[in-house]
Amino acid sequence: MEELRVIISGGGTGGHIFPAVSIANAIKALRPDAKILFVGAEGRMEMQRVPAAGYDIKGLPIRGLLRPLWKPANIGVAIDYLRSKWLARKILREFRPQVAVGVGGYASSATLGAAYDMHIPCLVQEQNSYAGLTNKRLAHKAEKFCVAYEGMERFFPAEKIMLTGNPVRQALLESKITREEAVATFGLDPEKKTILLVGGSLGARTINESVLQHLKEISESGLQFIWQTGKYYSNQIAEELKAKGCPKNLIVTDFISDMAAAYKAADLVISRAGASSISEFCLIGKPVILVPSPNVAEDHQTKNAMALVNRDAALYVKDSEAPEKLISLAINTVRDSFKLELLSKNVLRMALPNSAEVIAKEVLKLAQAH
Repeated sequence: MEELRVIISGGGTGGHIFPAVSIANAIKALRPDAKILFVGAEGRMEMQRVPAAGYDIKGLPIRGLLRPLWKPANIGVAIDYLRSKWLARKILREFRPQVAVGVGGYASSATLGAAYDMHIPCLVQEQNSYAGLTNKRLAHKAEKFCVAYEGMERFFPAEKIMLTGNPVRQALLESKITREEAVATFGLDPEKKTILLVGGSLGARTINESVLQHLKEISESGLQFIWQTGKYYSNQIAEELKAKGCPKNLIVTDFISDMAAAYKAADLVISRAGASSISEFCLIGKPVILVPSPNVAEDHQTKNAMALVNRDAALYVKDSEAPEKLISLAINTVRDSFKLELLSKNVLRMALPNSAEVIAKEVLKLAQAH
């Protein structure tokens, strides 16, 4: 059997990196002999996260365009893109992959562009319901588009689209922890309903503000709360809580390493609407209130959220309205067992399990056809 060599490119955020690593792991499960090389952007999160997952990675000096587009600094960005594409060609020539996989993010634009020029088949994995700029640019270059939402014919040729869902962190699906064990991990009362607030690894200012403005309501709710503030905001929040007093029923942490335990302990989650997070809620059937970040390209988090909201599979609060409305909505929702059950049932219906394996099989097909 010919040696299998696969390039996987992209990153910038956990939402791109988790699926990329999951796809790599699934390829390895099917073909343990596979050689996999990642290509990322210098200085971005993937340069640490990918080696930590056990894979080699090469970095490109690629950056995103600055807004507005006529900024003089974009000349430097364009030069870096051309350098990155030249470097990507060099990496491809040396590594000789049979297939290139792009997961979105700056690096995949240069890498898959170079792969297309060199007649290496390309597969694109699009996590969001609104395709990112990088992946839209690859619309005519890739052989296959693995997507997580219906209606992606707006961006990619219909005959090349495959509805696979998003690969998620394996640990979440493999965890055997019970609710009682999970609640005990956080030192909470198993008899009380629990609300989990997460804003991603860096945190979410609006979600944090929503908590700080409603400490009295939280304290008097008879519920319990786990609040991941994010590392970026943790010092400032610690100061505010020292001044205002932290309710006894509010567990505050800057980062949660065991998300499987946190999700299992929670009766309701409050979260941003990143594609990976949403895929996780679907697979574990978790009721969620989504607060889409307004600071993302083409407002794609709102589009992700509405794909669930329109099927009664999640609740939604606009970022600008969250400080006023979010906590009272969460408290009322978690007390409504019928609503929780309905949300859980409907979000489970949207799950697409085994995404990583399905995508890995498509990667192998493309490699064999090469």
